[in-house]
Amino acid sequence: MIPKSICVYCGSRSGKDPAFAAQAETLGQAIAGENWRLVYGAGDVGLMGTVARAAQSAGGNTFGVIPTHLMDMEVGKTDLTTFVITETMHERKKVMLMNADAVVVMPGGAGSLDEFFEVLTWRQLGLHDKPIILLDVNGYWGPLRGLLGHIVDSGFADASLLDFVQTGGSTEEVMALLRRALS
Repeated sequence: MIPKSICVYCGSRSGKDPAFAAQAETLGQAIAGENWRLVYGAGDVGLMGTVARAAQSAGGNTFGVIPTHLMDMEVGKTDLTTFVITETMHERKKVMLMNADAVVVMPGGAGSLDEFFEVLTWRQLGLHDKPIILLDVNGYWGPLRGLLGHIVDSGFADASLLDFVQTGGSTEEVMALLRRALS
């Protein structure tokens, strides 16, 4: 059986709440503990670096994808199991999703939102049917979930849009959702 791959979108910063980094560490360890592969943005900074180092320290397989122009800014983590350098951000996102069976979105900034909305849009358009799960650490994604509801309520998307996104408040909840979706 081929091991599953989990794409994790998360911040290149750690954020102000220490729970963000704690959950990134727990998630990296949990992915490795399931013998799943971590697919992520190949940075060694912020939550990206935390989730990757945790997966590595737990013996996990890591697959990182980074565009050339971010090698210095995000400190490309070249000691991964697989390290891919792309020319563009779009290519990075495409390679990450193509190599994943599910997506987990941790707290992050504009880049994480960009990644989330792209995979959500692709799912809405029927380009993939992979699970999309928000790791809602301390309610971080509450405003985003509210916005998605507002989009549906305002008539810009069918209610089915909301079915494409699941939410877990902790790594344990997210892992349970992943196990159920990938079994």
